[in-house]
Amino acid sequence: MPEPHSPASWRIALPHTVAAVPIARALVRTALIDIGSTADTDTAELLTAELVANAVEHAPGHAPIELLIELLPTQCQVEVRDSNPTPPGDLTAPVPGCEPDPWQEHGRGLLLIRTLSSSCGHRPTASGKAVWFTLTAGP
Repeated sequence: MPEPHSPASWRIALPHTVAAVPIARALVRTALIDIGSTADTDTAELLTAELVANAVEHAPGHAPIELLIELLPTQCQVEVRDSNPTPPGDLTAPVPGCEPDPWQEHGRGLLLIRTLSSSCGHRPTASGKAVWFTLTAGP
């Protein structure tokens, strides 16, 4: 009897600087290609960049940001952990009357994550919070 498929996962500590964003994008793309996932790599890169950029901008101090990527047969999940315990504002549901201004440079990242991911959310951790999204991978 074959063993059930076990997930492939990657975990890396990223610097608490804007340099973390392209590193995270490249790691997600490499991980998805390496495992042969059919999840959309462009979307995974974009949403990962948003999560990491938010962590760099909003987490206090200089503690590293942790990136976790878990690849399963039907989906991939990307999680970003930082030291800020405050949950992201409107990740799982839009705040009524607070739609992002299309002319502003900031404020659309969580909307993108909500709209383009299969699911998303956040949870507290011992040292802050984890924010995650999943993307469906086809057969």
